[in-house]
Amino acid sequence: MAQSIAGEAGTTSAPSWMAYVLPVVVFALLTTLEGYAPREYYPWIYLAKVIVVTIVLVACRRSWGDMRPTIDVLPIAVLVGLAVFVQWVALDKLIAYPHIGTRTALNPFTDIESPTARLVFLAARFYGLVLLVPLMEEVFWRSFLLRYITDPDFTKLPQGTFSMTAFAVVAVTFAISHTEWLAAIITACAYALLLRHTRSLFACFIAHLISNLALAIYVLKTGEWIYW
Repeated sequence: MAQSIAGEAGTTSAPSWMAYVLPVVVFALLTTLEGYAPREYYPWIYLAKVIVVTIVLVACRRSWGDMRPTIDVLPIAVLVGLAVFVQWVALDKLIAYPHIGTRTALNPFTDIESPTARLVFLAARFYGLVLLVPLMEEVFWRSFLLRYITDPDFTKLPQGTFSMTAFAVVAVTFAISHTEWLAAIITACAYALLLRHTRSLFACFIAHLISNLALAIYVLKTGEWIYW
């Protein structure tokens, strides 16, 4: 897998910043637009969103060359991912801090009548939360933005090389892009420190995947759709 990904990236001498940024921009724009649609259309709009963003992400796949899978980073990545999940839920329950906006919090078992439509939505939601978002965000936040703020000629910097200014800016901007900003700023710091320690973007992707997978399972088990 590592060879095939690196091979795709190697077809160009230096990936442009657009390949790192465009998927996140498209995702953010579609997320904003879906907030204006009637609630009953949300499942289908979300499905359309993940399809469109997936197409864009695949078109920008040369940026995936920064993702080099290695087994040795898996234990620490899984531990960080689980720790991030725990603090995300715990902080939200223990500290009554103001959130930025609100989530859709759609309950597919009461808001979607058709079993088939419900299954399609749940599959799309899990795919978006567990695979699409971690890949897209890690490529943007940890591979691109941390290095770009450090040096605009970011491709010359190895993974895990970033300034304290970049560390702070990414932590804050990552936080304000999430409803649960307090938990998000801690999450951004945890993933950046994991990157610094392992020098592996793949480790950050796995940690993010584990965090989101654990959150998705938690939501299904508890019915706390506010985290959905």
